[in-house]
Amino acid sequence: MASNVIEIKNLTKIFTTKNKEQVTALQNVDLSIKKGEFVVLVGASGCGKTTLINTIAGFEKPTSGEVLLHEEPVKGIDPRCGMVFQQYALFDWKTVINNVDFGLKMKGIKLKERREIAQKYIDMVGLQGFEHVYPSQLSGGMKQRVSLARALANNPEIMLLDEPFAALDAMTRQVMQEELIRIYRESHKTILFITHSIDEALLMSTRVAVMTSRPGRIKQFLNNDLPWPRDADVQLLPRYQELKSAVWETVQEEVMKSAGLSKTAN
Repeated sequence: MASNVIEIKNLTKIFTTKNKEQVTALQNVDLSIKKGEFVVLVGASGCGKTTLINTIAGFEKPTSGEVLLHEEPVKGIDPRCGMVFQQYALFDWKTVINNVDFGLKMKGIKLKERREIAQKYIDMVGLQGFEHVYPSQLSGGMKQRVSLARALANNPEIMLLDEPFAALDAMTRQVMQEELIRIYRESHKTILFITHSIDEALLMSTRVAVMTSRPGRIKQFLNNDLPWPRDADVQLLPRYQELKSAVWETVQEEVMKSAGLSKTAN
């Protein structure tokens, strides 16, 4: 049986606003992720998904409870985790290859070796020929490919992705989804991915976790048993519709709860 790479136990996160008010973003969250899983978190806006992934990455500290990586508490930013944000977070003054090999340079890896590593992942995300182009000359989808290549080049054990395709047009988003599926199948990384899209969650995940409205908790887990390889045609399967209905029912209930409505309201 695969061991748990990530273990979240009774996690609560409370923020204090500028007005000295306390806001509970997460409350008593429990989540375990095994090696090689692709877990997708879905939930309404403001439910604490980003706070949760930032806490795993070490950007935020729990108010109570704990986050464990291989049974060791997370005490800060951990190099075992690679983060891909919704915004591209690239260095505008660096070329594609210099962006991708930046983390390797910080590790002290010599130029020849880090360029070979960077080229491998530039090729993997389909950016051959753009090595010496600057981010301002790239489309949004291409910038996100650079971000993904940079994260992969550092060879993290765990990939954390916070709505990385949300700002992309529909066609580019589909291409990037299929690209990430391919990379996952080739690399066997452990992945935690955040999205608002149930379709995106079902296309990519091995397991879906649905969060409640704020304060966020894990309300529902679904094992995603859709067949691999997956592309847009998987949405035509009856099983896909069953899973989507199950997730949507929970998400809809939480969205309406956060708006102060009931499912019977007009």
